[in-house]
Amino acid sequence: MKLKELFVEGTNNTFIQFFRSLFVGGIATVVDMAVLILVRELAHLPEDICAVFGFIIGLTVNYIISNLWVFSKAKVKSRTLDFIVFAVIGVIGLGLTQLIIAPFAMEGLFGEGILVKNAVFGSILPVDKYYIIGKMIAVVLVYMWNFFARKFLLYNKTDTEENSAEIDS
Repeated sequence: MKLKELFVEGTNNTFIQFFRSLFVGGIATVVDMAVLILVRELAHLPEDICAVFGFIIGLTVNYIISNLWVFSKAKVKSRTLDFIVFAVIGVIGLGLTQLIIAPFAMEGLFGEGILVKNAVFGSILPVDKYYIIGKMIAVVLVYMWNFFARKFLLYNKTDTEENSAEIDS
């Protein structure tokens, strides 16, 4: 496998898309985490509310870069519908994130998290920073959900669709 194939050429290869998506997800995650932490630390809003702000900005960055670099063409012809489905998959991921962060939160949708109440990581990290651990765990699990849901619902063309597209061109 050549570097040009991994980084430059359009592809429908799931391995290459997964590889590229790691970079895109990494960039979107840095943006998401930065917004989460900045809003939490500067505005002192609850962690789950801050996560929503991070999510919206991260989702937008992810969508733009994914469409430019990771996935060659969507099954859906309408950009608006494509973004809506992309966003719905992301919103499900946000729900999963909220559930994962909940036990690590000082305050949130479900009140004080069980790990905070019991100061499970007390000697390692102050309880008001536990949400960062929860977010890191969520990033890994939700990344898997997002990639495979988007790959198979939005961007996975069948051989018949590929051949049809070649004939039409």
